[in-house]
Amino acid sequence: MLGWSVTFFVIAIIAGVFGFTGIAAATAEIAKILFFIFLVLFVLSLIFGGLRKPRV
Repeated sequence: MLGWSVTFFVIAIIAGVFGFTGIAAATAEIAKILFFIFLVLFVLSLIFGGLRKPRV
């Protein structure tokens, strides 16, 4: 998920450099959404991953 976010961010930067502002804005928004989804899932895995009982 984080890899996709970085990929879309790089595409947004490249599109912005070449003047494609619409594409740059769209890909930056996608990158931002993916990053926040990653953060939420990461925090949830930290919280609920530590609650599991270890296997014996």
